[in-house]
Amino acid sequence: MNAKLDLEEVVVNGKKLETPVFVSGPCSAETEEQVLETGRKIAKMGIPIYRAGIWKPRTRPGSFEGLGVVALPWLQKLKEETGLIIATEVANPHHIKEALDHGVDILWIGARTSANPFAVQELADYLGGKDVPVFVKNPVNPDIDLWVGALERMNKAGMKKLMAVHRGFSHYGPSPYRNKPQWDIPIELKRRFPELPIIVDPSHICGRRDLLAGVCQKAADLTFDGLFIESHIDPDKALSDKAQQVTPEALEELLSSLIWRKSEVGTNGLMHDLEILRSKIDQIDDEVLHIFKERMKVVEKIGELKKKNKVTILQTSRWSEILEERKEVGKKLGLSEDFIGTILKAVHQESINTQTKIMNKEI
Repeated sequence: MNAKLDLEEVVVNGKKLETPVFVSGPCSAETEEQVLETGRKIAKMGIPIYRAGIWKPRTRPGSFEGLGVVALPWLQKLKEETGLIIATEVANPHHIKEALDHGVDILWIGARTSANPFAVQELADYLGGKDVPVFVKNPVNPDIDLWVGALERMNKAGMKKLMAVHRGFSHYGPSPYRNKPQWDIPIELKRRFPELPIIVDPSHICGRRDLLAGVCQKAADLTFDGLFIESHIDPDKALSDKAQQVTPEALEELLSSLIWRKSEVGTNGLMHDLEILRSKIDQIDDEVLHIFKERMKVVEKIGELKKKNKVTILQTSRWSEILEERKEVGKKLGLSEDFIGTILKAVHQESINTQTKIMNKEI
């Protein structure tokens, strides 16, 4: 059974946030001029929410860690001048107090903080049901339950205006992305909590401005609820994350190029055609499951033979041979190597689990 969050519509200063929700602004508030000039251009584009980092959690000391409280009056001034909704990241109760005292409208919990249940609980306890929207970014590691836990802690503290932000996950090894998108995780979050708005942060996923358009369109195609993008009047001179920020002009061009498709298919002929195709998928899926069942029966017999003849469960040469051969077959069938590898590894692990049970079964 899926859990449920007790949520309300995200309303800020009497304005309901309409989807797709767009949030933009610099990675960090650096100078008053930078904050105001970027904000004016963003407001002119019709983007409702301005984001700027005041306190920046950096990986290593010595990097620019934000200006702190000194920058908050600049955000206040921008809000008064333009009517923009102001959002900033908080990581402890002191941040929350200062942000709210200076008129910040939306708080967001960053990836490093959402990965720490103690830190999240401390924030939730301090907020204690305050009527302020909270955006919760996914934790740095790909753990959906940790993300859900952060949302639940906020919700149980009385925070009903919640939104999740997908910013990708840390990884080891080569990748074109700064943080791998791993779309299956936010999709699963959407399945568990269909009432929860989820927006995508392509800036932190990509780490490079040249990749933004593809990730933004992917977010739109997957019917996420908006985008959280970093914009700076002079990105190449930014004090943090310069490579992933875009100018407001480039941002406007990017947003105008996106296609936001409707998620409702309606009751016309499209629904009829989809239902026919979906029924075919359901039938094929049932057949695949029955084939897997028959396969596992064979695995059980193999397990019995191995047990009888005192042969080890894992035969690495056999497994390597199967993996390479099936990948080649899949390639000829037009299936991706990653897809075939993922399925085979899951099937292989289940086969090992089955044979292990047989080996450990008492005679």
